[in-house]
Amino acid sequence: MRLAVVALCSAVVAGALTAAVPGAGTVARPEPPTRAGAAPDRYHPPGRAVAARTDSVVVPTYDPAVTLARAAKPLRRFTVVMAGDVLLHNTLWAQAQRDARAAGRSGYDFRPLLAGVRPTVSGADLAICHLETPLGPSQGPFTSYPIFSVPPRIAKDLAWAGYDACTTASNHTLDRGVPGVHRTLASLDAAGIAHAGSARTVREAGRIRLLDAAGAKVALLSYTYGLNGFLRPADRPWIVDLIDAGDIRADAARARRAGADVVLVALHWGNEYQSQPTEVQRELAATLLGSPDIDLVYGHHAHVVQPFERVRGKWIAYGLGNHVAEQTVVEEATHEGVMARFTFAMTAAGRWRVTGAEYLPTAVSRSQPYRLVDLTRALTSGRLPDARRSAYLRAYRHVAAAVNSLGARQDGLLPADLS
Repeated sequence: MRLAVVALCSAVVAGALTAAVPGAGTVARPEPPTRAGAAPDRYHPPGRAVAARTDSVVVPTYDPAVTLARAAKPLRRFTVVMAGDVLLHNTLWAQAQRDARAAGRSGYDFRPLLAGVRPTVSGADLAICHLETPLGPSQGPFTSYPIFSVPPRIAKDLAWAGYDACTTASNHTLDRGVPGVHRTLASLDAAGIAHAGSARTVREAGRIRLLDAAGAKVALLSYTYGLNGFLRPADRPWIVDLIDAGDIRADAARARRAGADVVLVALHWGNEYQSQPTEVQRELAATLLGSPDIDLVYGHHAHVVQPFERVRGKWIAYGLGNHVAEQTVVEEATHEGVMARFTFAMTAAGRWRVTGAEYLPTAVSRSQPYRLVDLTRALTSGRLPDARRSAYLRAYRHVAAAVNSLGARQDGLLPADLS
């Protein structure tokens, strides 16, 4: 069975995806551990990556002897998965209504929409989404673009999909004012999802959000470039965090003092529908990653996938695109996204470092029923009609080209291995 899966992955990747990432070299891939409670056979046991070469790519297999040798001295490590904008449009919550009715229930059910990414999300030690829009009252009314207020059921279903935390600082955070912020955070609390980027009280705003990842303490910081013309209330300037390099570096230092082993910074930034980062983005990335307190930076807001890059020896994912959205602007690209998966391991000096960087292209189907597709899993399933396989390959190649457009492959970025 294992050989069959590797052969299938080899055929799909080598035969169909070569155009997306030509000339991939032999790179040792650290194997992500499975989070407690996840399917035990989702990944091979940790071991040394051994190159099983096809015509132009490497499909890792694992050396059991090395696995046994390591058993006596376990390596401390964890995986974190990050995704882009959860941007609910009315077409998506109409789909959730149809899915609820099909199951004999009232209200909304976003689980069928999210089910395609659940194995990847729930398999990470820590999974983080970006909830871009405020959540409305349980019975509505709900509104779509340009002033959002969306069904709060999405919080519960994001938790079902495996998300542990969501960032909430975006240009839409104040679409529904202070009540919208309160409803959003209360819904996330009720769903058991941690959050960062907006706050209900000054005390909450000042608290560093520390998350557990296989025993490591991970600080999550979240900021937005602006608020679509809305102003933070004069008596609540702390209600949402805005991007300021000095503030971010100071918050990261506070996170270290609070006990963080790893500090992640999420930025809502960049130019919409532009697949390359702006000079402002690149300069800010260099400034932030120059801080010894910041380990990794990632972004969203552009609604299209932007590149990954190593800057000052650390990773940045400039833009993860849309995770869940149904936009008609730049329609093909805005239906695509990418999940980033990073493996952190503790060095001999006791400092955590990224030892593996992977990407997993996703797409939202462009016709009903709307579904979020993990393209890597779908393309290795062997159960796709020709027309759908062709569409998924096109989306995969587009995302792969975008994430590698600044040379990330040469720096060690790899497509995720699900064999």
